[in-house]
Amino acid sequence: MAGTAMKTGRVQNVQKQLFCEEDFFPFQGVIFALFKWNSIPNRYPFKPMPFKKLHANILERLERMDIATPTPFQRRSIPVIKSGANVFCTAPKDSGKTTTLILTTLQKLKCEAVGNAPRAVVLVENKEKAMELYQEFLRYTKYNSLRVYVGYEELHIDIQKSEIFEGVDILISTPKTMNKLFLLNGVSTSQLKIFSIDDAEFLIQKSDSSAIISITQSIQKCQYVLYTEELHPKIKRFESYFMEHSRIVQ
Repeated sequence: MAGTAMKTGRVQNVQKQLFCEEDFFPFQGVIFALFKWNSIPNRYPFKPMPFKKLHANILERLERMDIATPTPFQRRSIPVIKSGANVFCTAPKDSGKTTTLILTTLQKLKCEAVGNAPRAVVLVENKEKAMELYQEFLRYTKYNSLRVYVGYEELHIDIQKSEIFEGVDILISTPKTMNKLFLLNGVSTSQLKIFSIDDAEFLIQKSDSSAIISITQSIQKCQYVLYTEELHPKIKRFESYFMEHSRIVQ
């Protein structure tokens, strides 16, 4: 009996450490814990994981836009992209893929204009998506010196050549337009650091796929990042062309 009493005393001491005295009471030898759910957030406040190790200009812009916490996809993908590896980024719609593309591009270019040749290229399916992405980039580059340019098939190629020649940091285009610029020596890739493709499902089409392969053959060294909802076999095969040693973030 004495041993039992001592054991019970030790158990009660442990229980008093786990629960405040006001939160439990003994009843017929059984301890009923009364968790006060309304008070739990005050005792254990939830601290969302913020964006980390991004350029100060990016963090300031995110704060202005009231974006405090990355999505789960962004938490996984941004560090991998920042490492410099070629990456297949696959995630459902509204997971934050396009925002990830913008943030990592700005991070790669250190939020400042340098030289005249593009240091980042972003390819999209068509004019509509090119203009949408252009507007999104402008939201994030409003308070830095980065120069963003958008080109598409409907805009005369000579106009694009002359405007790009004046100086561009981020070039948004479509595969066919970009390929035409390459063939006409309308864009230099000597300073290119990152080459991204947004919503890359359209590359399943043979014509766009061929244009991408042709473009990348002219690039000496660069990081490639493809964003897609699903990693289709026809997209995965780019490993044999320009996505060497790539990583997959899902």
